[in-house]
Amino acid sequence: MDKKQIFIGMLLGFAANTIGLFTVGFLMAKFSGRSDGVFKVLQAAGSENFIGKLISLGAIINLLVFFYCLKKQQDARAAGVLAATVLIALFTFLIKL
Repeated sequence: MDKKQIFIGMLLGFAANTIGLFTVGFLMAKFSGRSDGVFKVLQAAGSENFIGKLISLGAIINLLVFFYCLKKQQDARAAGVLAATVLIALFTFLIKL
């Protein structure tokens, strides 16, 4: 496998998770009934110890990127997205300890 393509896949995985995290934060801010912004929601999630749940929900976007890479027959990139997802899962586990 090409290491460059795996690295690109990992970057795609981290970027997709970041986009997913901000999307979940935006939706929580929108449906909370208050006029909080995304950053206030993420800050509150950090102080109330449920940021791990938001990160996990944000990782759902990685599924879309993973299956897109598989459909385009970019197996090395898909492996990178999978590696990024595993690293995010480990990070989420560690912050819950």
